[in-house]
Amino acid sequence: MNTPPPSLSAPGHIRRPALTAGLTAACLLAAGCSAPGEPVADTSPAAGGSAFKVALITHGAQGDDFWNLVRKGAQAAAAKDGIDLAYSSDADATGQAELIRDAVRDRVDGIAVTLAKPEAMKSAISAAKAAGIPVVGLNSGIDDWRSDDLLEYFGQDESVAGQAVGDKLDDLKAKHALCVIHERGNIALEARCAGVKKTFGGETELLYVDGTDMSAVNSVIAARLRQDPSIDEVITNGAQFALTAVKAVKAAGSSAKVGTFDLSRSLVTAVRGGNIQFAVDQQPYLQGYLAVDALWLYRTNGNLSGGGEAPVLTGPAFVTKENAASIAKFAARGTR
Repeated sequence: MNTPPPSLSAPGHIRRPALTAGLTAACLLAAGCSAPGEPVADTSPAAGGSAFKVALITHGAQGDDFWNLVRKGAQAAAAKDGIDLAYSSDADATGQAELIRDAVRDRVDGIAVTLAKPEAMKSAISAAKAAGIPVVGLNSGIDDWRSDDLLEYFGQDESVAGQAVGDKLDDLKAKHALCVIHERGNIALEARCAGVKKTFGGETELLYVDGTDMSAVNSVIAARLRQDPSIDEVITNGAQFALTAVKAVKAAGSSAKVGTFDLSRSLVTAVRGGNIQFAVDQQPYLQGYLAVDALWLYRTNGNLSGGGEAPVLTGPAFVTKENAASIAKFAARGTR
């Protein structure tokens, strides 16, 4: 992409691309407008007063801390708006697409979906659109949400986030980074590591692991560290993988440091304790909240964040030992 590498501004924050500079998600939602020339579908509750029904469909693994935060944010928005929310997920793209078709058959009033593998979602999203169901995207698919004909998108630009990590590694004087991808073909994870490689002055090496088997993740990372003692940084793509990487570093007798994308309560504690150098936060709670709230705003007022032309960015921001204490109280509440 043509976005220049980001630079750090105030502690813990990264300057956003010009597209959304100076905008906050709250003002975007409050000041949204209808797309020019596009009538807003009448999605009012049926005569019986039935609740507005929204399906949140992700590619997240069951029980994953990150996706629990997405779901919690979505539930908070649903409770505020009086929405009947149904959450489902399938790590397999074919299964996720079928969940969208199930939602269409259930005649929901709105769908929020992740696009980790956007090509597999196209047909199912088209079926939702044909049925008059508005669809928004979140978390994955920032380069594909418009071509997939979604109304809005909420998440971070993964390439920008990766470039910021590359710059961070240069600041830390790293020389050889191992970027661990736990789901092959996931465009968000690939974009992050590609972004790291784009700006990092040292060597960036990709390591693919099976994210469904944490014991194997530990073993594979440890084995690679034993093979190449020059690796001085391990970058993971999820909090649980970072915590496992810390164990792998110890098992390998390596002096490598660990940094990661994404947060959890345990991860914030590890950053505060110095076991993890840094984390890049994309605010999953906010992604879930905004996606569900956006469907309510569209149904109620015809609002579209950014006029439906620009994504609403929820990250990235660095969490380090210096600012982790200010994040910890929110992590304890399950909102960061």
